Amino acid sequence: MNAPVRRIVWALLAGFLALILATTWIQAVAGPGYRDDPRNPRLSAWRVGRERGAIITDDAVVAGHSDPNPEDPQTFTRVYPTVDRYAHTVGYVSVLFGSRGLERARESDLVSHRDSTISGVLNAVLGGDPRPRGLRLTFDDELQQAAVEALDGSRGSIIALDPTTGAVLASVSTPGFDPNSLVGSDAGPAGKALEEDPGLPLLHRTIAVTYPPGSTFKVVTTAAALETGIAGPATEFPDPEALELPGTSATIHNYDDGLCGDGESVTLTEAFVRSCNTTFAALGMQVGAEALTETAEAFGFNQEIPYDLPVLVSSMPEAADFSDDPAATAQNSLGQRDVRSTPIQMALVAAAVANDGNIMIPYVVGDVFTHDGKIESETEPTLWRRAISPASAAILSDLMEQVVLSGTGRNAAVPDVRVAGKTGTAEVTGSSPHVWFIGFAPVDPEPGERQIALAIVLEDGGPAGETASGGSVAAPIAAKLFEAYLK
Repeated sequence: MNAPVRRIVWALLAGFLALILATTWIQAVAGPGYRDDPRNPRLSAWRVGRERGAIITDDAVVAGHSDPNPEDPQTFTRVYPTVDRYAHTVGYVSVLFGSRGLERARESDLVSHRDSTISGVLNAVLGGDPRPRGLRLTFDDELQQAAVEALDGSRGSIIALDPTTGAVLASVSTPGFDPNSLVGSDAGPAGKALEEDPGLPLLHRTIAVTYPPGSTFKVVTTAAALETGIAGPATEFPDPEALELPGTSATIHNYDDGLCGDGESVTLTEAFVRSCNTTFAALGMQVGAEALTETAEAFGFNQEIPYDLPVLVSSMPEAADFSDDPAATAQNSLGQRDVRSTPIQMALVAAAVANDGNIMIPYVVGDVFTHDGKIESETEPTLWRRAISPASAAILSDLMEQVVLSGTGRNAAVPDVRVAGKTGTAEVTGSSPHVWFIGFAPVDPEPGERQIALAIVLEDGGPAGETASGGSVAAPIAAKLFEAYLK
């Protein structure tokens, strides 16, 4: 064989080898990615037509199940009996719009393996149960309903959890939507209407939106002062009517533009209970950017929160970005300027105070069960991080209780229940303030007594608009939820 022929033969062999390798790569390595790509119409049809496991709450309310098609028992229709109550967390599975929420995140559990795919055949050969698994969520349905009714369609969010375990007891984002309207092949107009709705009903505000936390962030600023030893409950501060910010012509005023105390001096306790901006701006500058950022990050800011669904990172600027800017430090210490938080993050701040400074990993899937109802796996409560010392948590718990007893959070009080909380009224350029309440109850529960920590935010002041405050709008909602869960 002469040289030119040999080169042609080797070139053909190389070409065949390249084709074999490319085909193998596409089928064995890249194939699952193409198969699972949300843009794959076959995937959407496959997802929607398959039998999926039930999704139920902790108190056995069905939030999602599959009904067999009477004309074709091999295909199923997904049904969401609770309509919009769990829409953002449970999500949906749709031919036209793909999947979202737990329907997507826990699809490997929910989808039946009774098919002719390689994984389905292997599962059958190895004796596995091909039927879909179900999910039992940690939600308390009565509390969830109370949260939906309390928001009453206002744009906002409520999340409540057990501070000792991290189990989410309620999670509501409003306005909501009906996932049933997105299931069928004729769901195009409904989906388009939801996408164009100015209220953004598809937006999961609890975990996918960050807001300036306003005065609720004073819990973090106080924690930084306690942890560094810079101030304690009895530490006194000057009590000016307005605080001039160094290097600027700007001033900090209290909510009512008045004094915090008698005009001479005010203790940290008095300033916390009355939520005095002048005192906390001064305290923030004393604490400094480094300690403020370190404490915020200890609570979870600038970190990815481990959860069953993706959570937008809450942000606190790096210390180097404002360490030489006292005015920025003062404004950040009030939860304004560059500080942004999701509602779930601020719920974890409250939970840390309730739980001796410890933050548990939040979770909403309590267990996975088989088609026969047997529990296959359970979520174990797991410590995520220690935010502050037990001593600092005890001081903050007392301060937050006094807020509800005699301060800005009086509207969160519940008879015969020790409630702790912090209000927030976050200024927003060009709109009414966002109003907050974070807190927990009962304070110092008895062994075996259940406890709840929560965060509430209403955009643009909720129904009260520009006259709203955290104490007048969000705190009464907290009282309703504490009573619904504890009584």
